[in-house]
Amino acid sequence: MKLRLYIKKNRLLLISTFVSLILFFYWQNNDITITTIPYSNEKIPEAFQGFKILQVSDLHNKEFGRNQAKLVKLTKKIKPDIIVITGDMIDSHHTNINISMDYIRQVLKIAPVYFVTGNHEKWSDKYSELKKQLLEAGTVIMDNQAMLLTRNKKSIVLMGLGDPFPLTQKEEINECLSKMADSVSNQVADTFKILISHRPELIDIYAANKIDLVFCGHAHGGQFRIPFVGGIYAPNQGFLPKYTSGLTLKISTSMVVSRGLGNSVIPVRIFNRPELVVVTLSNTKENH
Repeated sequence: MKLRLYIKKNRLLLISTFVSLILFFYWQNNDITITTIPYSNEKIPEAFQGFKILQVSDLHNKEFGRNQAKLVKLTKKIKPDIIVITGDMIDSHHTNINISMDYIRQVLKIAPVYFVTGNHEKWSDKYSELKKQLLEAGTVIMDNQAMLLTRNKKSIVLMGLGDPFPLTQKEEINECLSKMADSVSNQVADTFKILISHRPELIDIYAANKIDLVFCGHAHGGQFRIPFVGGIYAPNQGFLPKYTSGLTLKISTSMVVSRGLGNSVIPVRIFNRPELVVVTLSNTKENH
């Protein structure tokens, strides 16, 4: 009798543990967190005081509700001035363009969308179709392009670096960033510069080119995060990667890394919930 009670008790414990783990993993991979980062720089014009930038990264075909309802609802709540997408909206292993476009078509009614490719767009044979649909919807594709964002006759520079693959082409990346900066320098001098790019591991190049603020993704937050330590592994950074989340300062360059929304080769996140990043610009004399 005691043996039966022992077996029954442990069976219930095992089942409850299994159910708890399922619920935990579901929460970890489906509950979106919003990370807010205030950023100050004296170069930011007064017209851009309080300018709100929403960063969306590494969706990898992940669905958050029917027709991305949850993701769209959060975007509406944030009320961004612009939305920057830092690559890997699709996944080259199981590309589904409609999942990405469900989100983009809806949020274009909220704010302008600026997009750069990630490695999965470069790898996918369906990227040409995605690009076509992005342009038709009204998305601005920023691959190796620079433009001015203007408010009340004052401007800042927005630059975009298309996924630089392979990464051995560092001279070409430097040249591309330099050309983009030169293309707008004759219009405004010493202007505040924002770069959207997929890869955080290129921070030395961004800093050498004196970019003020950079938005990156790609690292997936290290996929599995150890509390108080950080991510375990990130592509192109290896184990215990340095750049997986949050704000990093290198010389005069500040880099924001999003943990992203979806998964690719590794299908699960641990202590690393999907993330939307919101950066609000300020020109007050505070450290950034």
